[in-house]
Amino acid sequence: MTNDNPIIETSRLSMRYEYATVLNDISLSVPRGAVVGLVGRNGAGKSTLLRCLVGLEEPSQGSAQLFNCPSLDLTDAVRERLGYVAQTPDLFEWMEVTEHLRTIGQAYPRWNEERCMVLAARMNLPIGRTVKNLSGGDKQKLAVVLALAHDPDLLLLDEPVSNLDPITRREFMRALFLDRASEEERGANKERTIIISSHLLTDLERVVSHVAFMRDGRLQLFDAWDSLLEHLRLVPQPTIDVPRAALVCKNPRDAQCVIDTRLAPEYADAGRILSLDELFEELNA
Repeated sequence: MTNDNPIIETSRLSMRYEYATVLNDISLSVPRGAVVGLVGRNGAGKSTLLRCLVGLEEPSQGSAQLFNCPSLDLTDAVRERLGYVAQTPDLFEWMEVTEHLRTIGQAYPRWNEERCMVLAARMNLPIGRTVKNLSGGDKQKLAVVLALAHDPDLLLLDEPVSNLDPITRREFMRALFLDRASEEERGANKERTIIISSHLLTDLERVVSHVAFMRDGRLQLFDAWDSLLEHLRLVPQPTIDVPRAALVCKNPRDAQCVIDTRLAPEYADAGRILSLDELFEELNA
């Protein structure tokens, strides 16, 4: 997997309001087929970044592209390949669930009614109800089915499972990777690229290929998760000087450091590896 032809690309993306800077100089390149966990505390800028990527927010500075198409001017062809779930789903409250699914489905050439109903059943979505009478979790399920039923090549998901029970979360994760159309139907687009923002880091750790950490509107760290597991070490109070470039972060409470051993090979066997939860805690200490 390389970045020779990135599916998502941002360059110096910033979003500033009168009262705050929400995104600060974010440059990101996501390769085809990557599953990116977008991680950060509340207010880190994750939702704003996703909204900029799909063209719902105009940045103050910089640019974003999906499939080499400017996010602020996405073509119909790109939109047909895109699935997006907002943190608060924007749904037609007066419709019945089945009517809602069919109405949205008409906009997508690759929409498959059978796939849609299978997804709805898998997610235990009550299709006979009116949307306004759905629980918060069921509205989230509906948004997920709407985003998946046209078999998109790119999924951008903002806290899509925060209101789902553990069983439904598991079915959702299965749907992300198992619900792809046949190779003949997909043509050349054989890999689904995903960015998923979530606070449920244990769920993310099982599925991601890459992790993007955000803090205070900045991109702290972006890399393949396998590389982070292999090369980052949590070292209590290093005994020798650590090259500045190799110091990922230092915990002010206990002076323990996260060190990138690619830039400080003398620490390759020091300390220990970190889980996704632990790395998140150290980056936000």
